[in-house]
Amino acid sequence: MDNGIGTDLQSQLAAVTAERDQLAQEKADIQDILLRRQAEFENFKRRTERERSEFVQYAGSELVRDLLPMVDDFERALKVECASKDYAKGIELIYNRMLDTLKKAGLEPIDTAGKVFDPHLHQAVERVNTEEAEDNAILGEFQRGYHFKGKLLRPSMVKVAVRP
Repeated sequence: MDNGIGTDLQSQLAAVTAERDQLAQEKADIQDILLRRQAEFENFKRRTERERSEFVQYAGSELVRDLLPMVDDFERALKVECASKDYAKGIELIYNRMLDTLKKAGLEPIDTAGKVFDPHLHQAVERVNTEEAEDNAILGEFQRGYHFKGKLLRPSMVKVAVRP
């Protein structure tokens, strides 16, 4: 009989040990799932914050893009001879104030004077055969291009030299 009680006790011990091992494995699986979910959530938070930050940073780009035709109009107005010097000075003051405000918001004009044509920054509107300038040199600017906070907002429209 002693042998039967020992066998019963051993089988109960084996069952308890198996249950303990199963519970330990379930606990480890749950902890693994929890750690993965926490990592996913942290990644989600970082991605959402980055997207929000980019949205806030570049949200003004559409407004600035819509204002660029007015900047162009002011530049054309400044090139026209005017009988009233005070009127011309007023137009220039308004233009400078608007341009300064846009620059503070992140607008940066693209400089084309003396530069070589770059298809990433310039749009060639006219190509001129000439031997007086280097190949692909920018000869003139029809419309100024701009960056907004480091991103191209509008390419410069330029006249480009082509060697025959």
